[in-house]
Amino acid sequence: MTDARYPIGKYEPQPFSEIQKKRWLQEIQFLPGMLEQAIENLDEHQLKTPYRDGGWTVKQLVHHIADSHMNAYIRFKLGLTEENPTIRPYEEQEWAKLADVEKVPINISVTLLYTLHTRWHAALMELTPEQWNRTVVHPAAGKQMTLWYLLGMYVWHGLHHVAHITTLREKKGW
Repeated sequence: MTDARYPIGKYEPQPFSEIQKKRWLQEIQFLPGMLEQAIENLDEHQLKTPYRDGGWTVKQLVHHIADSHMNAYIRFKLGLTEENPTIRPYEEQEWAKLADVEKVPINISVTLLYTLHTRWHAALMELTPEQWNRTVVHPAAGKQMTLWYLLGMYVWHGLHHVAHITTLREKKGW
């Protein structure tokens, strides 16, 4: 049986290759559509259903992806314009409890993701191998990370949460 927390497994870094880069950039480009398809026709009760016992609701997941990927976009911009910057962590568990997550319809975050991913994808399309090797420091993780590592991690992150939703739908027969 699969661990409900990791329906696609944990993130495994991949070495740089043009084929992998193309695949990951397509997944950045198309993630908003995948998310939109995953939540299509869910009602309010379904949106308030946790994807697993003790997990976030579908609504919280959608807003979390937007929050996380906004931070990711900024982290990439910092990594491209500063030398080894320390990026700012945030308390994602606390963000998921804020009023906007409860009050704002999920279509707002989906729309935000479409526009954000369009900008993010455009920013990443022309990077050189040297730029993919630029680094940021993540103080909460206690390590330096390349932009290439971050790309893979955020691709995994989006697919991971989409899989939370699709797995829940399958389990519930939605």
